[in-house]
Amino acid sequence: MNKYQHYYSFNRIVQLILDVALIALAFKLSNLFRYGTVELDHQYSIFFVLFALVWWIVSGFSNFVFRIDGVLPVSKNLSKLLNAFLLHAFILASCIVIFNLEEISRLLLLYTYISTAMLIGLSRILFSHLSRYFSKSDMVYSRYVVIGSGQSAVNLYKTLSNEDNPGTKFMGFFDDEPDANSPHIGQVKGSIEDLQEYCLQHSIDEIYYAKPLNDKDQIDMLTNFCDDNFVYFRIVPDFSAIVQKDVNMYFYHNIPMISVRKEPLEQVTNRFVKRVFDIVFSLAVILLVFPIVLPIIALAIRLESKGPIFFKQLRPGKKNRLFVCYKFRTMRVNNLTEVQATKNDPRITRVGSFLRKTNLDEFPQFFNVLLGDMSVVGPRPNLVSQLDHYSKVITKYKMRHFVTPGITGYAQVSGYRGETKEVHLMEKRVEYDVKYMENWSFMMDMKIIFLTVWNMIKGEKNAY
Repeated sequence: MNKYQHYYSFNRIVQLILDVALIALAFKLSNLFRYGTVELDHQYSIFFVLFALVWWIVSGFSNFVFRIDGVLPVSKNLSKLLNAFLLHAFILASCIVIFNLEEISRLLLLYTYISTAMLIGLSRILFSHLSRYFSKSDMVYSRYVVIGSGQSAVNLYKTLSNEDNPGTKFMGFFDDEPDANSPHIGQVKGSIEDLQEYCLQHSIDEIYYAKPLNDKDQIDMLTNFCDDNFVYFRIVPDFSAIVQKDVNMYFYHNIPMISVRKEPLEQVTNRFVKRVFDIVFSLAVILLVFPIVLPIIALAIRLESKGPIFFKQLRPGKKNRLFVCYKFRTMRVNNLTEVQATKNDPRITRVGSFLRKTNLDEFPQFFNVLLGDMSVVGPRPNLVSQLDHYSKVITKYKMRHFVTPGITGYAQVSGYRGETKEVHLMEKRVEYDVKYMENWSFMMDMKIIFLTVWNMIKGEKNAY
């Protein structure tokens, strides 16, 4: 469906331009409410550029995590928009501190955010309705038919008819031997012999071939017909017999290849971006934060219980390779280190309980990140005993070790952390870990980090 990428790209470009215009209007209105004039002073004008630039980054490069375009349902669109605003506020607040822009009026900033949210929110609703109107009008219709009426053809029809493919109009199936008991039998317009005349009479734009690829003469005939009549001919291979889930298909030179699992971190550039971020982020924490928190936490740990400040334990990492994982000690010294902590666990000290609830016990793991054993974001490294146990009872458990484990992860910010005394709780963790692997993006990592910080501030009931 590459042709729709142009539609989506055009949508996003138009929306980004409109967003910048609306942000400028919001700044003018906010300044009018606060100071009685629409003329911005020099500092506020510079702040507008920063505000718009951060929004452009968040909304322009986070299409997977925060998809903001006109073809989503309004409720989903606004929900994604809210997430984008939260990330924008987090980045902007960081910029205010870094660039020392603290002289900007807090009330003015509040007015600006409210105005921007209202204007962009209303524009999204309007844009969504306009997109649906134009996608259902004849001037942008792309009429298509599907050759075949089996399960593969029906699946293709359902895929092309969903909300992610605007501007298409299904005109019918064509099959020499349709299944009379099929619920879609009423949509079969005729045999393949009837196809050519039907296409000419109804100005068909695209033909999708969803039958087994064993009739070369038929495919050649249809190809020639489409070439002669300016109709796009697309062959949809049916791999349903051998592949039971979404796959990625690509070409290496002229050889088609199928990857049965989507793994963005297979790409060297993605791994490089993630590793560079890990190094920069972990160094920043180690140099700027660790010297402040270490003496305080170390003193609190020592005052409450005897034993080392740091706790070291072997954990399985990428491809099950064991590494030494560092944490602040949160328990009294004991011989049950391979037993998972439980609620009201007597081994946990009062200081340890606080460290666990605030995730401060994980701070030493930034050294693991710097060493390359861990990443800032990734599946949490479980106990060795858990690896041995859950590998036997959860089918996809080992898949989570395709990537480097993280200090925080998608499962943790989605509510699945803490004790896993029931198998289904670990299954949910694994499910979210696999989702993370298959849908990784840099902006997804940023969202998880933001949510982790937010959870640290508000506290988590499952952190013990």
